[in-house]
Amino acid sequence: MNSRREYRSSRAALFDGIEEGGIRASPSYSSHEIDEHDNDRAMDGLQDRVIMLKRLTGDIHEEVDNHNRMLDLMGHDMDSSRGILSGTMDKFKMVFETKSSRRMFTLVAAFVILFLILYYLTR
Repeated sequence: MNSRREYRSSRAALFDGIEEGGIRASPSYSSHEIDEHDNDRAMDGLQDRVIMLKRLTGDIHEEVDNHNRMLDLMGHDMDSSRGILSGTMDKFKMVFETKSSRRMFTLVAAFVILFLILYYLTR
């Protein structure tokens, strides 16, 4: 029965300091218990921040991977377009190396007509 009384008195001492503004330290608490409580709250806050930072770094890692994949695809596309462009330039060199004025006239006329058509379509 004595242990029950001690239990009640320790329980009353524990919940004695609770008010609307939060927990107030009662005189029965030692400064060591208050420091431990503050440390526990600080550790919980740090744990929440660490979890948040871990999620954030995971999201950053995922974004970096996505951007690296996009850059690789863009690099492949640039390589293929460079190949096509070099083939086209080789064909232009062949056309310009020939001394045939008829072929040159046809090429210039085609470019002028194409330019005029695009000009009137966009206007």
